[in-house]
Amino acid sequence: MTIQWFPGHMAKARREVTEKLKLVDIIFELVDARLPLSSRNPMIDQVIQQKPRLIILNKMDMADEAETKKWIHYFEKQGNRAVAINSLEGKGLQLVTKASKEILSEKWDRMIAKGIKPRAIRAMIVGIPNVGKSTLINRLSKKSLAKTGNMPGVTKAQQWIKVGKEIELLDTPGILWPKFEDPETGLKLAVTGAIKDSVIQMQELAVYALKFLESRYPDRLKERYGLDEIDEDIVNSFDHIGKKRRCITAGGEIDYDMTAEVIVRDIRNQHFGRVTFDYRDEMIEDE
Repeated sequence: MTIQWFPGHMAKARREVTEKLKLVDIIFELVDARLPLSSRNPMIDQVIQQKPRLIILNKMDMADEAETKKWIHYFEKQGNRAVAINSLEGKGLQLVTKASKEILSEKWDRMIAKGIKPRAIRAMIVGIPNVGKSTLINRLSKKSLAKTGNMPGVTKAQQWIKVGKEIELLDTPGILWPKFEDPETGLKLAVTGAIKDSVIQMQELAVYALKFLESRYPDRLKERYGLDEIDEDIVNSFDHIGKKRRCITAGGEIDYDMTAEVIVRDIRNQHFGRVTFDYRDEMIEDE
């Protein structure tokens, strides 16, 4: 299955980001801690060029903690500061302000040396859909200024938002990219909810999810669905899960569409615990 999703407002958002770049001091690049590499938009590098950047791994409470630490170390080795947060509960937010000040300290020192009083940091927040940008903004500002939702495509226009006296944020819509070079990237984004379900073949997505869980978290998979062993035949796994979750048609057959939705929903609702889809050692080795 090849997944592509690039609505017109995303192409427009890319142009707007480019146009507004000169207005900001720093870029807040928000990524999903469950897929820190796959949820990065490669177009962002082209657009922001050498502008200072802070990579923010959001939803850290949903990701494997050990892998999150590895990814922060990786990004910092690449020359980018990175912090992990949980914007929904407001955890780690102080790290965003602290890291921003440190990244821009030299620029601020130069301003002071010239007799210029430092102003609030102007930041642009960018990231793919459904990564938690609006939730982060609302947490930082302590107000519900940005629209939030559990589906991609909620934010469709840019807006300036004050975060206390220290930061001013320029929000932007989530931007995906026109073509995923690796089909698995599309699957990872889809299973975590970054792509609308209406453009997804849910059964194929559930097959990917089961194979991933079997590979990385087999004990959790067995426990969740009462499996003694994981069958090599994926259809048998679907049959077992369908019966277990009562996904049955009127004719008494297994409803595979409903079973697929159950599997994907269980991942999104954290019924398998903290799960990371991007394993740093594997992905960096691949690079």
